[in-house]
Amino acid sequence: MAILEIDNASVSFGPPSNRTDVLTDLNLQVEENEFVAVIGFSGAGKSTLMSLLAGLQKPTTGEVRFKGESIKEPGPDLGLMFQNYSLLPWLSVVENVKLAINAVDPRLSKSDLEERARHYVKMVKLDHAFDKKPHELSGGMRQRASLARTLSLDPEVLLLDEPLSALDALTRSELQDQILNIWEKDKRTVVMITNDVDEAVLMADRIVPLTMGPGATLSEEFKVNMERPRDRHTLNDHPEFMRLKSEITAFMMGLNKESKKLSADIIPMPKVTPKSFSPPSLAPTFKQNPVSNKNSNNVA
Repeated sequence: MAILEIDNASVSFGPPSNRTDVLTDLNLQVEENEFVAVIGFSGAGKSTLMSLLAGLQKPTTGEVRFKGESIKEPGPDLGLMFQNYSLLPWLSVVENVKLAINAVDPRLSKSDLEERARHYVKMVKLDHAFDKKPHELSGGMRQRASLARTLSLDPEVLLLDEPLSALDALTRSELQDQILNIWEKDKRTVVMITNDVDEAVLMADRIVPLTMGPGATLSEEFKVNMERPRDRHTLNDHPEFMRLKSEITAFMMGLNKESKKLSADIIPMPKVTPKSFSPPSLAPTFKQNPVSNKNSNNVA
């Protein structure tokens, strides 16, 4: 039985007379301990999809289920990590994590709370920065702190909304390894949004493309039949990696071309150029009378 399911769900915004369909007819089943990557272009509705899975967004039609039960609201079992860091700037790394833990388990003693927070900060290899504020951290370190905060809730499903897209290549690869190590040790279920094909093939068991918006939907999946662990340094020599990368890239480029064709088919509105308009002068106009020559020779 799937731990997380989307059953024919759609998300629309606006009044019925002028409604925008963001996501349509979504169907997805995620098995326990599975790592699924959803790949798509910017603006397709990937973050809306994540909010749907996390219970932050309710479907307009259809249903989203966790362990067979309809998701009515967000909860600690569904841990969502956003693309931006969302750390409170006046709190240290440990204090940011403690705040999250305390929100879901307020009965913990101060010592247990401190120990649990430090455990998850150490898990993401940030123990050298326990007491640092977010402004004292690099982008990669802030993202590690954000990951520690999400993991500290001990979620059964980890939802990652493009968590690595803003990082440089080296930091991104380090955090990829970090997430994979945590996933393999703890055997959590992971759904990750990405726009990077290489990243998806490196990390996931399945890759599910999201078509172009508006009205995007989940397309036919690609299974990643590659042994683990996967060494990024030798991936370009792996025939299965190269085959998958080529197929997925071609599929996504096809979606992009189709979207551009649909845009080109839309009848453009005529260009209307307003006529130039000169407002009337506001300066007073005086009627000029002819100068009289009467008494013109008189000297005052």
